[in-house]
Amino acid sequence: MKKIIGLLMISAFILVGCGGNDKKSEEKEDSIKLKSSQPEKEVKEKQDGVSEVYLTGNDKMKYNKTEIRVEEGDKVVLTFEHVGTMSVETMGHNFVLLKKGTDVQEFGQKAAEAQDNNYIPEDTEAIIVHTEMLGGGEKTEITFQAPEKGKYDYVCSFPGHLALMRGVFVVE
Repeated sequence: MKKIIGLLMISAFILVGCGGNDKKSEEKEDSIKLKSSQPEKEVKEKQDGVSEVYLTGNDKMKYNKTEIRVEEGDKVVLTFEHVGTMSVETMGHNFVLLKKGTDVQEFGQKAAEAQDNNYIPEDTEAIIVHTEMLGGGEKTEITFQAPEKGKYDYVCSFPGHLALMRGVFVVE
């Protein structure tokens, strides 16, 4: 009798263990499906001298891209969306494309002092183009001509964000 109870207990442990692994396996498959089914709008599209770029910022102070590539002279249509939920006052985000050679830290200090102008310094020539500052759930679009070939920094100018929210805009 003890052997039968022992075998039943071992069988129960094995079944529970397998059941748990199946669930983890299903969860893993679901997360893989989610990762592989990225929305098409996140992919840069190139058509007849126009590069369409979809960039997001979130409540964890992250852009979805750390590099954007376009061709020199292209018309760039950049859609920027704050996919988080926090307000513009708490966790505002923007896209600021800086000229080559700009000291990013120095720019960030000037931007932090420009609260009355949505953290865009008025006394700088370092900016090529920028979006407005957005809060969670907001979206904007800007159109501009890609500058000459080279690498340019882009940042979020909200105070403290450029430490994490920055990337390289590559013009080929």
